[in-house]
Amino acid sequence: MDIVVNVVINISDFSIQKSNSKYLINSLLTAIFDKIHYMKFGSVDHPEEIDFTLPPDHPDTLKALQKNPSDKTQIFVGCAKWNKADLKGFYPRGTKDELEYYSRQFNSIELNATFYRIFPPEQFEKWYEKTPDDFRFFPKLNQEISHWKRLNEDIAHVVDNYLYSAVNLKEKLGCVFLQMHNNFAPKDFDRVINFAESWPKEVPLAVEFRHTDWYNDKAIAEDLYQLLEENNISNIIVDSAGRRDIMHMRLTNSRAFVRYVGANHPSDYTRLDDWVERLKHWKDNGIEEIDFFVHQNIEKESPLLSAYLIKKLNAELGTDLKIPNEDQQQKLL
Repeated sequence: MDIVVNVVINISDFSIQKSNSKYLINSLLTAIFDKIHYMKFGSVDHPEEIDFTLPPDHPDTLKALQKNPSDKTQIFVGCAKWNKADLKGFYPRGTKDELEYYSRQFNSIELNATFYRIFPPEQFEKWYEKTPDDFRFFPKLNQEISHWKRLNEDIAHVVDNYLYSAVNLKEKLGCVFLQMHNNFAPKDFDRVINFAESWPKEVPLAVEFRHTDWYNDKAIAEDLYQLLEENNISNIIVDSAGRRDIMHMRLTNSRAFVRYVGANHPSDYTRLDDWVERLKHWKDNGIEEIDFFVHQNIEKESPLLSAYLIKKLNAELGTDLKIPNEDQQQKLL
């Protein structure tokens, strides 16, 4: 059977960062591969056959929360993209500025465009000016750091260049996050150590590993968790249908950074019900911040799923988050 995959690339995510076009071509090819790969990451043909039971917390998660318990929990919920091409049907007809509208429906965005391009400071300033005071950006570190140079000793100037621009988000910079390639294995643990220890402590950081050995080799996992705790780095939790092996449920500080990947299946909603229960447990135990980003293999459904989650959080955790497109969602829900 032949399979045809349509890949839509937003060309505005790219620029020529060097004087030759080779860099741009590499970025475009990486983006195409990443789009195809992301559609496959964690996806399964029959989600109804998956055991979606949320694993119990790692025994040390509660200890991490109780080190500095907070009596007030900040909660940020958002999607992974804001462009019309992905969020079809979300924007009212005639919307001229997508970010300006999106940021008045959600209080945060997982900013993946920064993976493909290091934007100039002026772009971050524009994003800052367009969004409300309580809005937060959670930008992904650039691919040159994670996928091309793979945290080698030659990344310091790239990190500096990235942060030189990103800090123009000022107080709206939520937490920068690093997502490593699937094949980045613990044999390069020394690179992770150097990266974690050299990261500027005033900039919040979260990390995600996808190679199974980071979490399922007990000795390696414990060394990783200790490193993250010592450097106040958040340990991202990815919840997807096909990668139950990396759901470590181990928090390393008082921030839960969750990347939730739906399966475009009715189970997406019952899975979120379980998450609300777990988030309430963490809130009751003094977690300071929860950052929850909803992904879908068919992204246009992300706002609807996010609206469901927000309604549940408001009801169960006593939050007062805005329900995106509330009038429209009431009809759909």
